[in-house]
Amino acid sequence: MKKTNETVVKLAQTALIAALCYVCFTFLQIKIPLPGGDATSLHIGNAVCVLGALLLGGWYGGLAGAIGMGIADIMDPIYITVAPKTFVLKLCIGLIVGLVAHRVAKINESTDKKYVFKWSVIASVAGLAFNVVADPLVGYFYKQYILGQPQEVASVLAKWSTVTTFVNAVVSVILVAVVYNALRPALIRSGLLKIKSEKTA
Repeated sequence: MKKTNETVVKLAQTALIAALCYVCFTFLQIKIPLPGGDATSLHIGNAVCVLGALLLGGWYGGLAGAIGMGIADIMDPIYITVAPKTFVLKLCIGLIVGLVAHRVAKINESTDKKYVFKWSVIASVAGLAFNVVADPLVGYFYKQYILGQPQEVASVLAKWSTVTTFVNAVVSVILVAVVYNALRPALIRSGLLKIKSEKTA
């Protein structure tokens, strides 16, 4: 029964993070129009995806980002065609952040604030660095071979995507470092975030 309740709570938290991803991407983005009716954008949706992975684990956080930002793409006529790419990449961001934070560093087993801060930043950088490389690269091949765009157009889009994805990554790492480490003590006290042991690292 306890296990079932924990799963229900985690699913509810995943839905909340997904909704935040959707809101941050849809309403808090700066869209930059590009040739061929396409666009790229500056946004903090990835920051929420990373935050979800730090709080809930890689699978739940990645799924929240994938669902929230995937739906955001589907609801936008400019981005609807890249929704499958978005779903896969955001899921991967969450999985990488979760792997580093929870499997490698085991931050949910530590009460050492400096240790947790350091590894939350490292995990964020790992997930978002992947995205800086993968988003324009996958986008280039996706647009050229799946959507049939000319190579020149796909190349221009990839270059712009690299710039905006890098800016998004830097902003997101800073934002996540501040928000996660500020929220963590309050979530632990409220029982919404469980520390598996009292050992410090």
